[in-house]
Amino acid sequence: MIQQWLNWRTALVITAICIVSGTIFYSNYLSKKIATDERQKVETWIESQKVLLSTNDSLNFNLASKISAENNDIPIIETDENDKISGNYKNLDSSKVLSDTNYLSKKLAEFKQQNKPIVTPISINPYIANKYYYGESSLQQEVKYYPIIQLLLVALFIIVLVIAQRTNYKSTQNQVWAGMAKETAHQLGTPVTSLQGWIEMLREINGNEKIVPEMEKDVNRLLLITDRFGKIGSQPNLEEKNIVELVQHMMDYIKRRAGGKVDFVLNSNGKNNITAFVSPPLFDWVIENLLKNALDAMEGKGKIEVTIIEQENNIMIDISDSGKGINKINLNKVFNPGFTTKKRGWGLGLTLTKRIVEDYHKGQIFVKQSEVGKGTTFRIVLKNIV
Repeated sequence: MIQQWLNWRTALVITAICIVSGTIFYSNYLSKKIATDERQKVETWIESQKVLLSTNDSLNFNLASKISAENNDIPIIETDENDKISGNYKNLDSSKVLSDTNYLSKKLAEFKQQNKPIVTPISINPYIANKYYYGESSLQQEVKYYPIIQLLLVALFIIVLVIAQRTNYKSTQNQVWAGMAKETAHQLGTPVTSLQGWIEMLREINGNEKIVPEMEKDVNRLLLITDRFGKIGSQPNLEEKNIVELVQHMMDYIKRRAGGKVDFVLNSNGKNNITAFVSPPLFDWVIENLLKNALDAMEGKGKIEVTIIEQENNIMIDISDSGKGINKINLNKVFNPGFTTKKRGWGLGLTLTKRIVEDYHKGQIFVKQSEVGKGTTFRIVLKNIV
């Protein structure tokens, strides 16, 4: 699926490059052709001006007048041999000429950058000549900027297609994730139910009074995991719950499995009841994942502190550890599927955590700060209940 998407995107980009390249080459060809035609038109216009000034023949005068009038698009400025503007110009804004004393000078500098002047000598000794500088017609400008406009349109088209394709791919990926989670829950359901039956049978046999409760805890744990996987892909029911109580419960659970060298601290700023709408099984999963990651980062000793801050509109939960920290180059990757710095694991814990917080609880989760050798703080932001 991924390879097909990459091949499709590559083919699209190559096609777009070919279209734009072909358009640029053809536009350059047209631009040069138009430039040649416009230079000939300017030369013809200059000749018509000479005829208008020198002829007494009415037929020639009328023909020259007609040729002169036909040039209504190409801007022209006349200068002497020293590029001093004579005051004669064509197809320029007369109002700007009158209101701005530097207007003609600015246009002359612009025309010098665009085209070589047409020089018509008047006398050789002393040398006297008229120079005619001209700019680009509106047609020439349109042809000139057409490839850029088309490039922008093609780029926009590609961006829209890529976004649509990525959205479709992400949707398909989400469906695969949800399907795998539900199938896992389904597969776990049968053996867990069977284990419950065996526990009831063991409960009736003398001598199992200590074993059965411990086995029952593990089976209940499997039931919780099954329930969590079963909720992936479905919209969970959010309930008004005490966040302090949920976090404390999960910290107690992790603490029993952490050993005596890890200190656990919960700081809720003196508040024992901070409520938000959450799905208890999924929210527990989030806290469990973050606490387990913190525990792994400390390698058996250190401090884990959870701080719950209630604001007017938000509840912030900071989970900090004194572990090895995250390298800066990996900060943007920690929530990516498959990314892990552990020797074992699939790198899915934080990916699922992010999905549960953002997709199901409409909250946020991010790395608030991390320093190699000193530890990491993850922050969860949930909407407060008003």
